Amino acid sequence: MESSVVSELEGTLLKDTDPFCYFMLVAFEASGLVRFALLLALWPVIRLSEVLGYGDVGLKLMIFVATVGVRESEIESVARAVLPKFYMGDIDMDTWRVFSSYERRVVVTRMPRVMVEMFVKEHLRADEVVGSELVVNRFGYAIGLLEGDINSISCRVAKLFVDEKPSLGLGRPRSNSHFLSLCKEELHPPFHTDQRRCDHQIIRPLPVIFHDGRLVKRPTPSTALLILLWMPLGIIIAAIRIFVGLMLPMRVIPYMSHLFGGKIIVKGKPPPPVSSGNNGVLFVCTHRTLMDPVVLSTVLRHKIPAVTYSISRLSEILSPIPTVRLTRIREVDAERIQRELSKGDLVVCPEGTTCREPFLLRFSALFAELTDRIVPVAMNYRVGFFHATTARGWKGLDPIFFFMNPRPIYEVTFLNQLPVEATCSSGKSPHDVANYVQRILAATLGFECTNFTRRDKYRVLAGNDGTVSYISLVDQVKKVVSTFKPFFH
Repeated sequence: MESSVVSELEGTLLKDTDPFCYFMLVAFEASGLVRFALLLALWPVIRLSEVLGYGDVGLKLMIFVATVGVRESEIESVARAVLPKFYMGDIDMDTWRVFSSYERRVVVTRMPRVMVEMFVKEHLRADEVVGSELVVNRFGYAIGLLEGDINSISCRVAKLFVDEKPSLGLGRPRSNSHFLSLCKEELHPPFHTDQRRCDHQIIRPLPVIFHDGRLVKRPTPSTALLILLWMPLGIIIAAIRIFVGLMLPMRVIPYMSHLFGGKIIVKGKPPPPVSSGNNGVLFVCTHRTLMDPVVLSTVLRHKIPAVTYSISRLSEILSPIPTVRLTRIREVDAERIQRELSKGDLVVCPEGTTCREPFLLRFSALFAELTDRIVPVAMNYRVGFFHATTARGWKGLDPIFFFMNPRPIYEVTFLNQLPVEATCSSGKSPHDVANYVQRILAATLGFECTNFTRRDKYRVLAGNDGTVSYISLVDQVKKVVSTFKPFFH
């Protein structure tokens, strides 16, 4: 007989009983700042309805404000690319240990199914998800209403178990967990398990490797209010920081960054400048944000050209350092890199794209074929409010969001230049050299190595291969307008 478990999501698998912050994320990422602010303004009404015992009214109000007029595909995109990181950070591991020990797993949620289905099936390995259903018009837009009644969830759970009752039900005793009465046994949080006995047996939730969205912290009411109050000042500060960075010479910027709230932490010893007549050093960096090569040039106090894979034309124009665009044609790219190295130092990020989480993507082996003067550099950064990378949005705003943070911090760790015996000159294959550099950089940062690539990231987060084509200035302006247009939904 197959063992089965039915678990409530809010307050059981997730520690937080209030889904408000997840609707705030949908409002911000799928629509814009105006909807985000409107939903926050209605929070006292939502909270009051819960206190008075009308929790369903508050939930329906959240759903309406967050989704009305938004494309269903955009909500699905946010649920796939943004929400899993925040869900994962709120997982109750004691509940997970109980939940994961059963063969058939069903998750029940009061949120719209589209907001949680991808996460619970991909990361929590659930078989079924039972939640409310959004009403979508024939044009693909949500109208902010739900199909049927929220309280009909228990009926849908019963239809999944016609022949045999669920073995176990997990849920809060004071919530609307009517499905618990359908189960042979009920358990209520908190759950206490023998962690030492279970750790070697437990199947961990699948980690979130790829994550998108601009907000760093979960937008609880207090955090969301702080973000809204900071944003006007943050835009002014970002403009000042960018202007100063473009106007001042590289050798002065490290001294000025402290005056404007930034900080660069340097570890290790940079290599000495290259003498004339010799090929330059190839700095092989981990790729955290678009600012990596710029920060490296700032630390070394001279402009070092950076190899780019697929960034927007506007980002190239605004870059304070020279950029070398690759074509993804191996022979052409190799010739370009060798030509730049003959002139001096060069920066390359062989991952080909940024990764926010503590993982390194697979390194392209091209760099290892072209030079033996390889200096690995471990780059990392910390920000408080806004992420400086995006897969779904417009990359031209990445530097602006980075400098909008109150105190952006970069860490630059120089490793020793690879010894000759660790390069292709000693007979090692380019892939062996690339994998070795990936491993030592991961060990330096405390990250994990993966075999994922740029294409994997963009297929998960944006549904494309991540290629940015050349577009005209007029099209760039249209892109800016479309970026801010959702703010007025």
